[in-house]
This record gives sequence, C-alpha cells and structure tokens, in this order.
Amino acid sequence: MESCSVPVPAEQAKLMNPIVLAFVGDAAYTLLVREKLVLSGGKTGELNRRATEFVSAHGQSGSLEALLPRLTEEEAEIYRRGRNAKKATRSKSATAVEYVRSTGFEAVIGYLYLTGNTARIRELFSI
Repeated sequence: MESCSVPVPAEQAKLMNPIVLAFVGDAAYTLLVREKLVLSGGKTGELNRRATEFVSAHGQSGSLEALLPRLTEEEAEIYRRGRNAKKATRSKSATAVEYVRSTGFEAVIGYLYLTGNTARIRELFSI
C-alpha cells in the first residue's frame, strides 16, 4: 500500500471531519485486507466472504481490542473523535457500539493514510 500521492500535513488532517477520515480509512483498510487475502490464495467468492468478515463493523470492532492499547496518544485522540462523531447512517448488520467503534478505527486508518504513514498502518494491521 502506497501512501496518499500528496501527503496531508498532520495539522491539516487533524482538522478534518472524522467521518471524512473514516471514509478514506475504510477504503485503505479494505484494500489492505484484500491484498492480504489475494496473496494467501483462494477463489473470488471465498475471498469476498473472508474480506467481509474483516471489513465489517463487527470485524473491525473485534480487531480493535488488540489495537487500542497500542495506539499512540495522537491516534487515540483521532479514534475518540471518530467514535464520537455524529453519523448520518446506522449499520444494518452491527450493533450501535460496534458501528461507532469501527468508525473510530477507520478514522485512525484514514488519518494515517492521508498523512503518508502507511508503515504505521501496516504495523497496526500486523497486530
């Protein structure tokens, strides 16, 4: 995964709406999950089913348990902003808690992606 073509300064990224960060983070995380699954092999139907397990609000919320203690102070603040942000929609397949936690997680990934810190995304992903 390469970083954003023109990394955004951290100060600018911190000012972005956390839902916007989550929007970017969802795409970056999805790409990383798909990349890992494709390299592990399998048919497309199976790959898609497995990707959905990881990329869903339920899957992201579960993964977050291992990540939360390892977030930096800056990342934890982005996570809280994303988790607490007012969302226009609700998840149909996850609990409200899972949905807000996954939005916080996606905001962190989006922030790291936009600021060009893909090495940190991969580090978190490996946990």
